[in-house]
Amino acid sequence: MPTILANGLDIGYDVAGAGPPLLLLHGAATPGRRTWDALLPSLATGFRVYLPDARGHGRTKWDVADGFEAGWLVDDALTFADALGLTTFHLGGYSMGAMTALELAARVPGRIRTLVVAGVTPEREPRASVCARLLDPDRVARDERTWAADLARTHDPVQGDGAWRPLLVAIAADVATQRLLTPAELHGIDAPTLVACGDRDPLVPVGQAWALSRAVRDGRLLVAPDAGHDVVHERADLLGPALLAFYRSTASIAVERADAPAEAAR
Repeated sequence: MPTILANGLDIGYDVAGAGPPLLLLHGAATPGRRTWDALLPSLATGFRVYLPDARGHGRTKWDVADGFEAGWLVDDALTFADALGLTTFHLGGYSMGAMTALELAARVPGRIRTLVVAGVTPEREPRASVCARLLDPDRVARDERTWAADLARTHDPVQGDGAWRPLLVAIAADVATQRLLTPAELHGIDAPTLVACGDRDPLVPVGQAWALSRAVRDGRLLVAPDAGHDVVHERADLLGPALLAFYRSTASIAVERADAPAEAAR
């Protein structure tokens, strides 16, 4: 379990596989490898997959009393890629990580070979209202004791006893106030993009996922039937093959985008 210094943080991460670099960003309150474990074996056959833990999560120590902002997560991910020497890379994100990936792709579009975002919408609602309810630590401790125990095992050894409680509060507060990407910023994302969601996701109405796939320049939409928000695990049987097909269909474009920064530097 290596760590690397980036943006003033000792970022804990996992790495697997060999091939072009693929940076995968995780969802709220769940570290990188846990978010993507259902898809990692197949992805690692064709990519060098990097799975960092966001600040305040898992092995990346951060006291959320000092703040927690979506823009900081983008800074962290970008400097993480810099520290690894990744000039260009494939990028994927789920939920909170998908929002980070969207903003990162809007900020440095030329560095992104392909983009996959699952369980995200650039709209405020219903994300904010649903997160306020689901991420209430008192509700979790009362009604979802198994999840509460898992949160404690995952975060407390590095972040401190009970750190998962203020983490949930901070994430929900950020969703309610974070800056939203403008239509122009979304249109600036020119890498081949796959937008995935479950047809029963309470945070991401299918119509909003469709709108996102049309807002970027080269978007595709996958709606997984019989799936809620955790489409990565609930429909790994569908999402896994769809991702591999997406990467195969965009391979030539990804190679061109990988070579473009080197050519520009000559």
